[in-house]
Order: sequence, then structure tokens, then C-alpha cells
Amino acid sequence: MVTAHAANPGAPASSAAVVRETVESLGHEYVAKTHLIEETIDRSILQERLFAILSGFFGGLTLLLAAVGLYGLMAYNVAQRTQEIGVRMALGATKRDVLSMILQETLSITAVGLLLGIAGALGSSHFVSNLIYGVSARDPITLAVVCVLLAVVATLACWLPARKAMKVDPMVALRHD
Repeated sequence: MVTAHAANPGAPASSAAVVRETVESLGHEYVAKTHLIEETIDRSILQERLFAILSGFFGGLTLLLAAVGLYGLMAYNVAQRTQEIGVRMALGATKRDVLSMILQETLSITAVGLLLGIAGALGSSHFVSNLIYGVSARDPITLAVVCVLLAVVATLACWLPARKAMKVDPMVALRHD
């Protein structure tokens, strides 16, 4: 097998044909197949590329499930606390105060989850160190970016329940038993 490097990426077939003709003209060796270096490299890293794509897909799916779960938790929490929120608003709490209360609860839950997640990631880093390329398993920049991303997703997930809590009418909440 002869491997040729494409000098001109637009003409890989012509490069392979030139190599084949050159080898055949020498008469020393029969060329059964020719491959470009790019094709050989692509084939050699196919498994790693597939693993990276699947990891990204399942990571995104996990992030979506976490956001939906947090949304459900906060929506349930707001629904259960409608009377309390109505009393707070009747006693003078502003919509901003209610929004701040819901966001604070969500971010405290998120902070606990992030701390446990970082501890788990650092504790299991030696298991995945051979699966990642070009980044340390304990890379502080990667951990920081992931934490910020998760905090943003958590904030977005609680936004709808927080808006619903801000729209609670104190008179309706107090009358409803």
C-alpha cells in the first residue's frame, strides 16, 4: 500500500493517479490501493471522533434533563408556596423581592450540586484521564466554564417559575384555601 499526500486538496484523485503511474513505471511493486494521508488519518481517529460526538450528545442531553428537572422542582415549589408568596406580597414584598427569593433558592440548590459535582469530577479524574486528549482531567478553566454554563442553565430553568411567582395576586392567593 502506498500513501500519497495531496499537494493540491482539490485534486486528490490526480495525486493518487500520479503515484500509481510512477510505481507501475518502475515495475518493482504492484500497487493494489492508494490512500491519501488525510484519508488514513481520518480512518485512524474515527473511533475517537465517534466517542467525542457521542460524549457531546449525551452531555447535552444530560444538561437538558437537569434543566427540565430543576424547572419542574421550582415550578412545584412555587405552586406549593402560592399562599406564602401572596402573604409576602400583601405585606409589602415587591415583585423584585419575590424574583430574588426564587432565584436565590434555585442558585443555592445549584451551588450544592456544583460542589458535589466538582468533588466527584476531581475524585474520578484518574479514571477518565486516558480518554481525553489535549486537556488535563483537572483543568481549572474547563471546570470553571462548566460551572458557569450550569449556573446559566439553572437560572434560565427557574425563570418561568419565578415569573409565575411574581404575578401572584395577593388577594386571590389569600382567598384561595
